[in-house]
Amino acid sequence: MRWENLTADPADGPARDAALFGADAVTTRTFDTPEFRGITFHEIRARSIVNRVPGASRMPFEWTVNPYRGCSHACVYCFARKTHSYLDLDTGLGFDSQIVVKVNAPDLLRRQLASRRWHGEHIAMGTNVDCYQRAEGRYRLMPGIIAALRDHANPFSILTKGTLILRDLELLKQASEVTDVGISVSVGFTDTGLWRTVEPGTPAPERRLDVVRTLTDHGMDCGVLMAPVIPFLGDHPAQLRATVRAIAASGATSVTPLVLHLRPGAREWFMAWLEHHHPHLVRRYERLYAEGAYAPKWYQRRITRQVHELAEEYGIGPKRAGMPRRVTEPEPVHATAPAAPGPTQLTLL
Repeated sequence: MRWENLTADPADGPARDAALFGADAVTTRTFDTPEFRGITFHEIRARSIVNRVPGASRMPFEWTVNPYRGCSHACVYCFARKTHSYLDLDTGLGFDSQIVVKVNAPDLLRRQLASRRWHGEHIAMGTNVDCYQRAEGRYRLMPGIIAALRDHANPFSILTKGTLILRDLELLKQASEVTDVGISVSVGFTDTGLWRTVEPGTPAPERRLDVVRTLTDHGMDCGVLMAPVIPFLGDHPAQLRATVRAIAASGATSVTPLVLHLRPGAREWFMAWLEHHHPHLVRRYERLYAEGAYAPKWYQRRITRQVHELAEEYGIGPKRAGMPRRVTEPEPVHATAPAAPGPTQLTLL
Protein backbone atom coordinates (compact mmCIF):
# COMPACT_ATOMS: atom_id res chain seq x y z
CA MET A 1 0.00 0.00 0.00
CA ARG A 2 1.26 3.46 -0.86
CA TRP A 3 0.71 4.99 2.57
CA GLU A 4 3.16 7.75 1.69
CA ASN A 5 0.68 8.90 -0.98
CA LEU A 6 -2.07 9.56 1.54
CA THR A 7 -1.53 13.30 1.48
CA ALA A 8 -4.95 14.82 1.01
CA ASP A 9 -8.41 13.69 0.05
CA PRO A 10 -8.79 14.07 -3.73
CA ALA A 11 -12.04 15.93 -3.00
CA ASP A 12 -10.04 18.37 -0.90
CA GLY A 13 -7.46 19.40 -3.45
CA PRO A 14 -4.14 18.30 -4.94
CA ALA A 15 -1.76 16.18 -2.92
CA ARG A 16 0.79 17.92 -0.75
CA ASP A 17 4.49 17.12 -0.73
CA ALA A 18 4.54 15.63 2.77
CA ALA A 19 2.51 12.57 3.66
CA LEU A 20 -0.13 12.94 6.35
CA PHE A 21 1.44 10.01 8.20
CA GLY A 22 4.33 7.60 7.80
CA ALA A 23 4.15 3.90 7.02
CA ASP A 24 5.64 3.11 10.43
CA ALA A 25 2.55 4.68 12.03
CA VAL A 26 0.14 2.10 10.58
CA THR A 27 -1.35 -0.70 12.72
CA THR A 28 -3.54 -3.23 10.91
CA ARG A 29 -6.28 -5.05 12.85
CA THR A 30 -9.15 -7.44 12.25
CA PHE A 31 -11.93 -8.27 14.70
CA ASP A 32 -13.76 -11.60 14.67
CA THR A 33 -17.17 -10.20 15.56
CA PRO A 34 -20.29 -10.37 13.38
CA GLU A 35 -20.42 -6.63 12.66
CA PHE A 36 -16.74 -6.46 11.63
CA ARG A 37 -16.21 -9.86 10.04
CA GLY A 38 -14.41 -9.49 6.72
CA ILE A 39 -13.31 -5.92 7.49
CA THR A 40 -9.69 -4.86 7.98
CA PHE A 41 -8.87 -1.69 9.89
CA HIS A 42 -5.69 0.29 9.28
CA GLU A 43 -5.13 2.50 12.31
CA ILE A 44 -2.97 5.53 11.57
CA ARG A 45 -1.88 8.68 13.36
CA ALA A 46 -2.65 11.51 10.98
CA ARG A 47 -0.57 14.66 10.77
CA SER A 48 -3.48 16.83 9.65
CA ILE A 49 -7.23 16.44 10.01
CA VAL A 50 -8.80 19.68 8.68
CA ASN A 51 -8.84 19.59 4.87
CA ARG A 52 -9.55 22.44 2.49
CA VAL A 53 -12.05 21.94 -0.34
CA PRO A 54 -10.72 23.16 -3.70
CA GLY A 55 -12.17 26.36 -5.05
CA ALA A 56 -13.64 24.61 -8.10
CA SER A 57 -15.73 22.29 -5.93
CA ARG A 58 -19.53 22.44 -6.08
CA MET A 59 -19.70 22.03 -2.32
CA PRO A 60 -21.14 24.93 -0.25
CA PHE A 61 -18.38 24.65 2.38
CA GLU A 62 -14.62 25.17 2.46
CA TRP A 63 -13.30 22.87 5.20
CA THR A 64 -13.89 19.20 6.02
CA VAL A 65 -12.93 16.64 8.64
CA ASN A 66 -12.87 12.97 7.63
CA PRO A 67 -11.82 10.60 10.45
CA TYR A 68 -12.16 7.52 8.18
CA ARG A 69 -11.26 6.41 4.66
CA GLY A 70 -13.25 3.61 3.08
CA CYS A 71 -16.76 2.81 4.25
CA SER A 72 -18.52 -0.37 5.31
CA HIS A 73 -21.83 1.07 4.17
CA ALA A 74 -20.77 -0.35 0.80
CA CYS A 75 -23.02 1.92 -1.29
CA VAL A 76 -22.35 0.85 -4.85
CA TYR A 77 -22.56 4.44 -6.14
CA CYS A 78 -20.29 6.10 -3.54
CA PHE A 79 -18.25 8.84 -5.23
CA ALA A 80 -15.46 8.47 -2.64
CA ARG A 81 -14.40 5.07 -3.99
CA LYS A 82 -11.70 6.70 -6.09
CA THR A 83 -9.85 7.78 -2.93
CA HIS A 84 -8.82 4.18 -2.26
CA SER A 85 -6.87 3.99 -5.51
CA TYR A 86 -4.40 6.51 -4.06
CA LEU A 87 -3.41 3.82 -1.56
CA ASP A 88 -3.20 1.06 -4.15
CA LEU A 89 -6.37 -0.32 -2.56
CA ASP A 90 -9.26 -1.70 -4.58
CA THR A 91 -12.06 0.81 -5.19
CA GLY A 92 -14.68 -1.96 -5.15
CA LEU A 93 -14.66 -4.53 -2.34
CA GLY A 94 -11.49 -2.96 -0.94
CA PHE A 95 -13.29 0.33 -0.36
CA ASP A 96 -16.02 -1.54 1.52
CA SER A 97 -13.71 -3.66 3.67
CA GLN A 98 -10.33 -1.89 4.04
CA ILE A 99 -11.01 0.98 6.43
CA VAL A 100 -8.41 3.59 7.35
CA VAL A 101 -8.97 4.95 10.87
CA LYS A 102 -7.34 8.23 11.94
CA VAL A 103 -7.19 7.28 15.61
CA ASN A 104 -5.76 10.63 16.76
CA ALA A 105 -8.42 12.72 14.97
CA PRO A 106 -10.04 14.25 18.10
CA ASP A 107 -6.76 15.35 19.71
CA LEU A 108 -5.41 16.61 16.40
CA LEU A 109 -8.57 18.60 15.69
CA ARG A 110 -8.49 20.17 19.13
CA ARG A 111 -4.92 21.35 18.54
CA GLN A 112 -5.75 22.71 15.10
CA LEU A 113 -8.80 24.59 16.38
CA ALA A 114 -6.60 26.22 19.04
CA SER A 115 -4.08 27.39 16.46
CA ARG A 116 -3.79 31.13 15.85
CA ARG A 117 -4.01 30.40 12.14
CA TRP A 118 -7.52 28.97 12.51
CA HIS A 119 -10.33 31.53 12.30
CA GLY A 120 -13.37 29.47 13.26
CA GLU A 121 -14.64 28.59 9.77
CA HIS A 122 -17.44 26.10 9.27
CA ILE A 123 -16.34 22.43 9.17
CA ALA A 124 -18.37 19.81 7.29
CA MET A 125 -18.28 16.10 8.14
CA GLY A 126 -19.64 13.05 6.35
CA THR A 127 -18.93 14.64 2.98
CA ASN A 128 -16.47 11.99 1.81
CA VAL A 129 -17.26 8.81 3.73
CA ASP A 130 -19.73 8.43 6.57
CA CYS A 131 -18.30 9.42 9.95
CA TYR A 132 -20.99 7.24 11.59
CA GLN A 133 -20.26 4.05 9.71
CA ARG A 134 -19.91 0.81 11.69
CA ALA A 135 -16.27 1.47 12.62
CA GLU A 136 -17.36 4.45 14.70
CA GLY A 137 -19.10 2.07 17.11
CA ARG A 138 -15.70 0.69 18.06
CA TYR A 139 -13.34 3.64 17.64
CA ARG A 140 -15.63 6.37 19.04
CA LEU A 141 -13.86 9.25 17.31
CA MET A 142 -16.90 11.50 16.88
CA PRO A 143 -17.57 12.29 20.57
CA GLY A 144 -14.08 13.77 20.87
CA ILE A 145 -14.46 15.61 17.57
CA ILE A 146 -17.83 17.12 18.52
CA ALA A 147 -16.55 18.04 21.99
CA ALA A 148 -13.58 19.87 20.46
CA LEU A 149 -15.88 21.80 18.11
CA ARG A 150 -18.23 22.58 21.01
CA ASP A 151 -15.44 23.79 23.26
CA HIS A 152 -14.18 26.14 20.55
CA ALA A 153 -17.72 27.19 19.53
CA ASN A 154 -16.78 26.23 15.97
CA PRO A 155 -19.71 25.88 13.52
CA PHE A 156 -20.05 22.48 11.86
CA SER A 157 -22.40 20.18 9.99
CA ILE A 158 -22.82 16.43 9.70
CA LEU A 159 -24.25 14.36 6.87
CA THR A 160 -24.87 10.70 7.66
CA LYS A 161 -26.74 7.51 6.88
CA GLY A 162 -25.81 6.12 10.30
CA THR A 163 -28.14 5.73 13.26
CA LEU A 164 -25.13 5.89 15.60
CA ILE A 165 -25.36 9.67 15.57
CA LEU A 166 -28.05 9.36 18.26
CA ARG A 167 -25.39 8.15 20.68
CA ASP A 168 -23.96 11.67 20.54
CA LEU A 169 -27.27 13.52 20.87
CA GLU A 170 -26.38 15.25 24.14
CA LEU A 171 -23.06 16.47 22.75
CA LEU A 172 -24.81 17.78 19.65
CA LYS A 173 -27.35 19.63 21.80
CA GLN A 174 -24.56 21.16 23.85
CA ALA A 175 -22.75 22.28 20.71
CA SER A 176 -25.92 23.80 19.27
CA GLU A 177 -26.17 26.05 22.33
CA VAL A 178 -22.90 27.80 21.47
CA THR A 179 -22.58 27.58 17.67
CA ASP A 180 -24.34 26.73 14.42
CA VAL A 181 -24.87 22.98 14.02
CA GLY A 182 -26.36 21.57 10.82
CA ILE A 183 -27.46 17.94 10.63
CA SER A 184 -28.67 16.15 7.51
CA VAL A 185 -29.59 12.49 7.09
CA SER A 186 -29.26 10.90 3.66
CA VAL A 187 -32.35 9.03 2.42
CA GLY A 188 -32.62 8.80 -1.35
CA PHE A 189 -35.54 6.36 -1.47
CA THR A 190 -37.70 4.15 0.75
CA ASP A 191 -37.86 1.13 -1.58
CA THR A 192 -36.52 -1.70 0.62
CA GLY A 193 -35.68 -3.95 -2.33
CA LEU A 194 -33.52 -1.26 -3.89
CA TRP A 195 -31.93 -0.45 -0.54
CA ARG A 196 -30.84 -4.04 0.11
CA THR A 197 -28.91 -4.23 -3.15
CA VAL A 198 -27.55 -0.71 -3.59
CA GLU A 199 -26.79 0.24 0.06
CA PRO A 200 -26.23 -3.17 1.70
CA GLY A 201 -24.22 -1.97 4.70
CA THR A 202 -26.46 0.92 5.76
CA PRO A 203 -29.35 1.07 8.22
CA ALA A 204 -32.72 0.72 6.50
CA PRO A 205 -34.29 3.95 5.22
CA GLU A 206 -37.02 3.81 7.89
CA ARG A 207 -34.36 3.56 10.61
CA ARG A 208 -32.66 6.65 9.22
CA LEU A 209 -35.96 8.50 9.25
CA ASP A 210 -36.33 7.44 12.89
CA VAL A 211 -33.07 9.32 13.47
CA VAL A 212 -34.61 12.44 11.92
CA ARG A 213 -37.67 12.02 14.11
CA THR A 214 -35.63 11.61 17.28
CA LEU A 215 -33.42 14.61 16.55
CA THR A 216 -36.34 16.90 15.80
CA ASP A 217 -38.21 15.62 18.88
CA HIS A 218 -35.22 16.81 20.91
CA GLY A 219 -35.26 20.26 19.36
CA MET A 220 -32.49 19.67 16.79
CA ASP A 221 -33.24 20.83 13.26
CA CYS A 222 -32.56 17.98 10.85
CA GLY A 223 -32.89 18.05 7.09
CA VAL A 224 -32.89 15.16 4.64
CA LEU A 225 -30.59 14.96 1.66
CA MET A 226 -32.71 12.91 -0.73
CA ALA A 227 -29.71 11.30 -2.35
CA PRO A 228 -29.19 9.72 -4.59
CA VAL A 229 -32.25 9.70 -6.75
CA ILE A 230 -31.33 6.75 -8.97
CA PRO A 231 -32.51 7.02 -12.59
CA PHE A 232 -34.94 4.34 -13.79
CA LEU A 233 -34.80 2.57 -10.39
CA GLY A 234 -35.86 5.18 -7.86
CA ASP A 235 -37.26 8.07 -9.90
CA HIS A 236 -40.80 6.89 -10.70
CA PRO A 237 -43.34 9.53 -9.57
CA ALA A 238 -44.89 7.07 -7.13
CA GLN A 239 -41.47 6.34 -5.60
CA LEU A 240 -40.67 10.03 -5.27
CA ARG A 241 -44.03 10.64 -3.62
CA ALA A 242 -43.59 7.78 -1.16
CA THR A 243 -40.13 9.00 -0.19
CA VAL A 244 -41.11 12.65 0.28
CA ARG A 245 -44.21 11.60 2.23
CA ALA A 246 -42.06 9.51 4.59
CA ILE A 247 -39.55 12.34 4.96
CA ALA A 248 -42.33 14.76 5.85
CA ALA A 249 -43.76 12.32 8.40
CA SER A 250 -40.36 12.14 10.10
CA GLY A 251 -40.46 15.86 10.88
CA ALA A 252 -37.55 16.82 8.65
CA THR A 253 -37.07 20.57 8.37
CA SER A 254 -36.02 20.37 4.72
CA VAL A 255 -35.57 18.00 1.79
CA THR A 256 -32.90 18.47 -0.87
CA PRO A 257 -32.90 16.10 -3.86
CA LEU A 258 -29.66 15.07 -5.53
CA VAL A 259 -29.53 12.91 -8.64
CA LEU A 260 -27.01 10.07 -8.81
CA HIS A 261 -23.62 11.10 -10.14
CA LEU A 262 -21.00 8.62 -11.29
CA ARG A 263 -17.42 9.78 -10.92
CA PRO A 264 -14.47 7.63 -11.96
CA GLY A 265 -14.02 4.78 -9.50
CA ALA A 266 -17.69 4.78 -8.57
CA ARG A 267 -18.82 4.63 -12.18
CA GLU A 268 -17.06 1.34 -12.93
CA TRP A 269 -18.29 -0.32 -9.74
CA PHE A 270 -21.87 0.90 -10.21
CA MET A 271 -22.01 -0.15 -13.85
CA ALA A 272 -20.75 -3.64 -12.94
CA TRP A 273 -23.52 -3.83 -10.33
CA LEU A 274 -26.06 -2.62 -12.90
CA GLU A 275 -24.92 -5.23 -15.42
CA HIS A 276 -25.48 -7.94 -12.82
CA HIS A 277 -28.79 -6.76 -11.35
CA HIS A 278 -30.43 -4.73 -14.14
CA PRO A 279 -28.68 -5.52 -17.45
CA HIS A 280 -31.56 -4.05 -19.46
CA LEU A 281 -30.67 -0.60 -18.06
CA VAL A 282 -27.01 -0.55 -19.04
CA ARG A 283 -27.52 1.09 -22.43
CA ARG A 284 -29.90 3.67 -20.96
CA TYR A 285 -27.29 4.63 -18.38
CA GLU A 286 -24.57 4.85 -20.99
CA ARG A 287 -26.73 7.32 -22.91
CA LEU A 288 -27.83 9.29 -19.85
CA TYR A 289 -24.27 9.68 -18.53
CA ALA A 290 -22.58 9.95 -21.92
CA GLU A 291 -21.34 13.47 -21.19
CA GLY A 292 -19.63 12.65 -17.89
CA ALA A 293 -20.27 12.07 -14.21
CA TYR A 294 -23.54 13.99 -13.98
CA ALA A 295 -26.96 13.36 -15.45
CA PRO A 296 -28.15 15.97 -17.98
CA LYS A 297 -29.39 19.27 -16.60
CA TRP A 298 -32.89 18.66 -17.95
CA TYR A 299 -33.13 15.44 -15.96
CA GLN A 300 -31.79 17.03 -12.77
CA ARG A 301 -34.23 19.93 -13.11
CA ARG A 302 -37.15 17.55 -13.61
CA ILE A 303 -36.35 15.59 -10.46
CA THR A 304 -35.75 18.75 -8.44
CA ARG A 305 -39.05 20.25 -9.57
CA GLN A 306 -41.00 17.08 -8.76
CA VAL A 307 -39.48 16.76 -5.30
CA HIS A 308 -39.99 20.42 -4.47
CA GLU A 309 -43.63 20.24 -5.55
CA LEU A 310 -44.16 17.17 -3.38
CA ALA A 311 -42.36 18.80 -0.47
CA GLU A 312 -44.67 21.80 -0.71
CA GLU A 313 -47.67 19.50 -0.84
CA TYR A 314 -46.53 17.70 2.32
CA GLY A 315 -45.56 20.86 4.15
CA ILE A 316 -41.77 20.87 4.00
CA GLY A 317 -39.54 23.13 1.94
CA PRO A 318 -36.19 22.67 0.20
CA LYS A 319 -33.10 24.00 1.88
CA ARG A 320 -31.44 26.28 -0.62
CA ALA A 321 -27.67 26.54 -0.92
CA GLY A 322 -26.55 29.63 0.93
CA MET A 323 -29.22 29.56 3.63
CA PRO A 324 -27.53 29.66 7.05
CA ARG A 325 -29.18 28.15 10.09
CA ARG A 326 -29.00 30.51 13.04
CA VAL A 327 -29.03 29.59 16.71
CA THR A 328 -29.79 31.83 19.62
CA GLU A 329 -26.70 33.62 20.87
CA PRO A 330 -25.92 33.00 24.56
CA GLU A 331 -26.16 35.96 26.91
CA PRO A 332 -22.75 37.59 27.58
CA VAL A 333 -21.34 36.99 31.04
CA HIS A 334 -20.61 40.70 31.55
CA ALA A 335 -23.02 43.23 30.15
CA THR A 336 -20.18 45.71 29.73
CA ALA A 337 -18.07 43.29 27.68
CA PRO A 338 -20.09 41.92 24.77
CA ALA A 339 -18.68 38.92 23.00
CA ALA A 340 -16.75 39.57 19.82
CA PRO A 341 -18.75 38.70 16.71
CA GLY A 342 -17.86 35.35 15.14
CA PRO A 343 -17.55 34.54 11.46
CA THR A 344 -20.61 34.11 9.30
CA GLN A 345 -20.75 30.60 7.85
CA LEU A 346 -23.08 28.60 5.64
CA THR A 347 -24.44 25.24 6.67
CA LEU A 348 -23.97 22.00 4.76
CA LEU A 349 -26.41 21.57 1.89
